[in-house]
Amino acid sequence: MKDKYKDLFSPYTFPNGVTLKNRIVIAPMTHWSSNPDGSVSEVELKYYARRSSGVSAVITACAYVLPNGKAFHGQFAADRDEMIPGLRKVAKTIQEQGAKAILQIHHGGRLCPPELVPNGEIVSASAVPAEKPGMKTPRALTENEIKELVEAFGEATRRAIEAGFDGVEIHGANGYLIHQFFSPHSNRRTDRYGGTLEKRMTLPLEIIDQVKSVVAKYAKSPFIVGYRFSPEEPETPGITMADTIAFVDVLAGKGLDYLHVSLHDFRSTPRVGVKDLTKTRIEYLLETINGRVPLIGVGSIITADDAKEALDTGISLVAIGREMIVDPDWMQKIEEGRENEIATCIYTDQQEELIIPDGLWDQILNRPGWFPVKER
Repeated sequence: MKDKYKDLFSPYTFPNGVTLKNRIVIAPMTHWSSNPDGSVSEVELKYYARRSSGVSAVITACAYVLPNGKAFHGQFAADRDEMIPGLRKVAKTIQEQGAKAILQIHHGGRLCPPELVPNGEIVSASAVPAEKPGMKTPRALTENEIKELVEAFGEATRRAIEAGFDGVEIHGANGYLIHQFFSPHSNRRTDRYGGTLEKRMTLPLEIIDQVKSVVAKYAKSPFIVGYRFSPEEPETPGITMADTIAFVDVLAGKGLDYLHVSLHDFRSTPRVGVKDLTKTRIEYLLETINGRVPLIGVGSIITADDAKEALDTGISLVAIGREMIVDPDWMQKIEEGRENEIATCIYTDQQEELIIPDGLWDQILNRPGWFPVKER
């Protein structure tokens, strides 16, 4: 290994005492490969086994916490106890390769396809459809339903604990339900869950408190709790960098083990809401956090130099998503001084070699620009 990459392999200890063997984690990536009932399939176990040996932790694809929260075909479930045996297999598969296993827990809200949820009824903070072609108008959740939702995130956490995971990540990013409650675009409520910026923080903070209380009650050893967020959104009105700075300031005081910013590129700069649009979002977030909680950064990290550049910003951990699908041996190649051999594209004859499930493979081939794909 070259000296300049040594920091990527240095251990990291979370505030709760759990130590990771290095600074690289796998970002949550949807794989469209669970069974139709939400149970874990054999192919996704093979997929995780192939990618978990070099990294220090794997944040899984998102698992839905309620039946009306399923956002993808082939998404796995954490909404009922019957799912625990399959989830246990996921956790064990990852841990047997030497990585910590973190279950991402999630509700799709207004982004759920109607055919995947009971009675085709999609729900959100308010009756405002997503700004995408053909999206249905959701029904606003009642306060009683919000209480049930908060409890469901707690129950999913209990299941993760019983399944042997090392932690959970609360998915508050990428336009899904928790994000919808924080967004002024999707949240037009006038009760305690909407209106002011502070009230739009209410649901995510209640979910964090519920998850932490379940961990305190059920976990017999230190258990990681992280929170993922998106710093801005393109809609008007939408989440601005100023909104996120205020929110992250609150999140940094919640006793979380980490925050995870969802970015397409870790070098990206804010759109609106701050004076200096040349400073990166990461810089603003690190200034706001001021050492109070670890920050995981993600986005367009392909090479070893990209990862070093990201870690050098001051973030605690680097999350890599697509590149770990392209080259599952990414970490090992850097450790062995073969970083120049890292693959940066997928060839159309590599599905079996890379152990990529059919659902994910179809997406890779049919979503232009998402992955670099070539023919031999």
